[in-house]
This record gives sequence, C-alpha cells and structure tokens, in this order.
Amino acid sequence: MSQISVADLCDQHEGAIEVCETQFRDLGGKIAFSGPIRTVRCHEDNSVVKATLATPGQGCVLVVDGGGSLHRALVGDMLAADGVKNGWAGVVVFGAVRDAAVLATLDLGVKALGTNPMRSVKRGEGVLDAPVAFGGVIFTPGDTLFADQDGIAVLAAGA
Repeated sequence: MSQISVADLCDQHEGAIEVCETQFRDLGGKIAFSGPIRTVRCHEDNSVVKATLATPGQGCVLVVDGGGSLHRALVGDMLAADGVKNGWAGVVVFGAVRDAAVLATLDLGVKALGTNPMRSVKRGEGVLDAPVAFGGVIFTPGDTLFADQDGIAVLAAGA
C-alpha cells in the first residue's frame, strides 16, 4: 500500500469513497494493505476461498462474506500461506479465521470479525466474484479496497 493513510484517502475522496462501518480485528502480518477487490460469498464452507487463494492474486484483496458467522473459520494458516505465495495483498473476512498466532507472522493483510479454532465444512459451496455487502458498503469486484488501523474504505473503479 502506498504511504497515504485510509483517513487521508477519505479526506481526498470525500463523497466518492465508501467506508465500512464494521469493526474488524487486524490479524495478519500486514496491517496496511490495498488492492483490487475479488469476492467470495459463503457460509461456514471455505471451499471457494481455498480454491481462489490458490490462484494468482496479482495484488488483489479477497473479500469473504461469511454472513458474519463466527461458528467456523473460513481462513487459517495454510490458506493464508497460499495467499502470500500467490501474491494476494490481503483478505477481509466477514466471519471468523483461525491460527491467529501464525497469521500474525505472514506478509498478508488479514482482517476478520474474530477467531474460532473450528475448521470450515467442505461442501463445495460458495459464489465467486459477485458483489457482496456488509458494513454499509457494497464490495464490487474490480473496485479498490484500502485498509489500515483506521478501517476499510472502497473506491469504485474509475473514481
């Protein structure tokens, strides 16, 4: 991410930038990160998350709409390591993650609602690259997400 803070971006793009009202925990080794948005919508099943993080990320941020469920983790150390290896800038999980001690050591931005040691179920369910919404923001693939200690902001493509 460039050196500009999310707060400064909000000042510069007031009226055009959207700010996520959901309060996330910073769990990755990178606190500040940004990139084009890719999305997954799933519920307690990380099959599509796993498959997506195994592909070239090209500096993108994967936004995972887990419906806010804290019952099962959608990202853990192995999936996050795949994200690092494949060039993802970060992962935002509207749900839970696990392996927090390892996530903190990885060169990846990870924001999530919380943690849960239970792994996800594997039913092969999930929707890739469809707009998802939480925290008063619609996360649309191709828009740009900016994240740091102050929160998450999204600029529409071309803004």
